[in-house]
Amino acid sequence: MKNFFQPRLPVWAQAALLFAIFFAFMASIQFSTPDMPDNDGFYHIKMASLMREQGLKPAFPYMPLTILNGKEFYDHHFLFHVALIPFTFGDLRLGAKWSAVTFAALAFLAVWWLLRGQKVRYAGFWAIGLLAVSQAFLYRMSITRPLSLSLGVLALGLHWMFTGKNRHLAVLAFLYVWMYDAFPLLTALAVLYTAALWLTEGRLNLRPLAFVAAGTVLGLIVNIYFPQDLIFIYRHLLPKLTNATSISVGNEWYPYDTGQLLQNSPLALIILLGGILALGLRGRRMNAPLMTAFLATALFGLMLFQARRFIEYFPAFALVFASMAWSPLLESSQDKDLEPLPKKVSVLFKNGVPIILFIMLLVGAYVTRRDAVDSIQASKTYTLYAEATKWLMANTAPGERIFQTDWDDFPRLFYYDTYNTYLVGLDPTYMQLYNPDLYDLWVSITDGNVHNLSKVIPSEFGAYYVLSDLQHKGFISAASADPGMRQVYRDQQAVIFEIVK
Repeated sequence: MKNFFQPRLPVWAQAALLFAIFFAFMASIQFSTPDMPDNDGFYHIKMASLMREQGLKPAFPYMPLTILNGKEFYDHHFLFHVALIPFTFGDLRLGAKWSAVTFAALAFLAVWWLLRGQKVRYAGFWAIGLLAVSQAFLYRMSITRPLSLSLGVLALGLHWMFTGKNRHLAVLAFLYVWMYDAFPLLTALAVLYTAALWLTEGRLNLRPLAFVAAGTVLGLIVNIYFPQDLIFIYRHLLPKLTNATSISVGNEWYPYDTGQLLQNSPLALIILLGGILALGLRGRRMNAPLMTAFLATALFGLMLFQARRFIEYFPAFALVFASMAWSPLLESSQDKDLEPLPKKVSVLFKNGVPIILFIMLLVGAYVTRRDAVDSIQASKTYTLYAEATKWLMANTAPGERIFQTDWDDFPRLFYYDTYNTYLVGLDPTYMQLYNPDLYDLWVSITDGNVHNLSKVIPSEFGAYYVLSDLQHKGFISAASADPGMRQVYRDQQAVIFEIVK
């Protein structure tokens, strides 16, 4: 049994085996449907394709009425798009799905590397536990977005903090800035580690924080999009920190209610409570790495209560914390610094707990995979707007501005049709920040509250074609009643109106 839970394999073989397990498991979720689980994945894989075809800094004229207009455009996922380029040869949809599987497997492997570096007992099995902690976590890891790579960066960053590889941290922070606008999270972890060192060892070591800060600042300044990167970060992040609910943004920026969290992440919460229990059984103060893991879990827990998007971090860090807390209690010979446990309890920890963990892993992985598959199979069909955009490309002039009634339709429209340009996409605040009055007018139009559409849309938005899904009944009714609006295309997914000049 001991060899089963703690196999004696070379490090490279352990890594290869774990990667294969992660890859196969995530692929089984991803390819349970031909569809993609998130709208933004269409944008990311198409952007990577344009970078391969046109160069790493392609022109971006596609949202001229937003802060991502052609002059101010900043690719805040630049290195993520570079990483996607190898997946753009062939069918882009399949490439996007395979990239999500690959990046998730790499992120989980980085968590294992962190645990291994801390000599966590049964590190491999704890890492496989990532497949069981939360259905919502697995769903987020299945999205073609930089979420999984971001988790991997944070795990690798913690490993290098704990092992004193500060120069590595500077390089990692630099690359993180170029990859994803969640880069302040690495600085936050460095702050937590600095605080943990001071609280547990009474010493102030600012070197990890200084190297992370230096790499971050350098990444912002030595940037192919400078100074647009600084301007965008200020304009994009500020609304999320101050008034994220003032306009209708994506669901990921709103919190789960308690019932939802208990339903989609019960094992993550149980593991967190188990880690806290282990702290009491240890009978000694936490060391700096363990306290850092605890503080990071608390931080991501607080963030999760503000926005559900942080589910991609909280379960993983809860598992890291719990594994580090339990590890000394699972050693074959008790650490002399721990208070001695009764013999029967000690035997339970050494033999019973690994078996319990293994059973929880099997049951948890089965349930979370089943629920993640249900979630991903509920995705919209990947062919949404495929035929409508074919009509647009065949019947409009190059660069024609298309008025669309949903901001989150942009990724799919962009994926199928870079022949035309659009109003708004990726985030409604991009248009609201560019021109608040124009944004308010757009909302009123799409809600069906404006009736002289054939005059307002061309004069205010410069558009003569309108694409809408069939759910905007108020808008469709107003457009159909306007003699200057002519319906030129309709299918089961969308309707297109042309404004008669």
